[in-house]
Amino acid sequence: MAALSGRVSDAWTRPSPTVAAAPAEATGVAHAKVILLGEHAVVHGAPAIALPVHGLTLTATVTRTDRPLWIDSVLYRGPIASAPELLAAPLTAITETLRHVGAPATGLAVRIDGEIPAERGLGSSAAVAAAIATAVARSHGVELDDAARFDLTQAAERVAHGRPSGLDARSVVSETPVWFQAGTARALPSALGGVFVIADTGLHGRTREAVGDVAALRTAEPDRVAGILTRIREHTEAAVTDLAADDRASLGARMSDTHALLRELTVSNAQLDRLVASATAAGALGAKLTGGGRGGCVLALADTDEIAAQVAAAMRANGAERTWMLHPEDIAA
Repeated sequence: MAALSGRVSDAWTRPSPTVAAAPAEATGVAHAKVILLGEHAVVHGAPAIALPVHGLTLTATVTRTDRPLWIDSVLYRGPIASAPELLAAPLTAITETLRHVGAPATGLAVRIDGEIPAERGLGSSAAVAAAIATAVARSHGVELDDAARFDLTQAAERVAHGRPSGLDARSVVSETPVWFQAGTARALPSALGGVFVIADTGLHGRTREAVGDVAALRTAEPDRVAGILTRIREHTEAAVTDLAADDRASLGARMSDTHALLRELTVSNAQLDRLVASATAAGALGAKLTGGGRGGCVLALADTDEIAAQVAAAMRANGAERTWMLHPEDIAA
């Protein structure tokens, strides 16, 4: 089990774009994220809160070559012209960034390395896009500002997920917890003293499918779904006070109730429910799915390191492939 170390800095500054000499090699880095509260409701205009996971990172490295555009990843290695459809989103990040900086679509090799498991609700696709956009721009001597990097990441996210809220694009490059609503993000203070445990079901999440199904359910049962989304929104808004006041019991209860609401929206599954139940039985203050659902990860809150270790062990015993921890210093703002 890996303990994650975090960093704290001011967020949401917007430096002016700068242009420098084009280097022979350039890199861009992004990290994972978990949604504390607000998934799915955020797509319909409600707020969401995300936490940075600095210990799970992804790096894009761009080098100049004398051949056509090339990509090197765990899924495929070769010219982008022959890349599989599965890589459509990162390829979009490459080509759109080249368009943004006014460079030809040739002469670069892009390598992707990282620890963020794909399709788990941890923001892997946004992290890939953000890292690529940063590295490709830097390879042409351009330093992206926050707005440009967000737009380029979102272009790739639309290919990956269809209707992304923008939360992932903001949170995978944030040093602090993020409050996100209707395309706007801000750093969120936290004095929480509890320990979060992230557990991977080992199952690919199905964000695009889940988002589409919630939208269809909202059309079919507007009043019931509106009530569910309102309750998720209320928990998210009230969690701001819980984080600032270190009210772990209240936050944990909100997490568990939100999981029940997400289950009503049909975005949970048997494995997620099993891990949530095992975390609670092992002493967690609350637990819920995090991200799009139908697979992916569970986020649980424990009062102490000792209880967090018990919760992690219980979830692994009930099928979690791996677990990680977020300590107070990892999310302080």
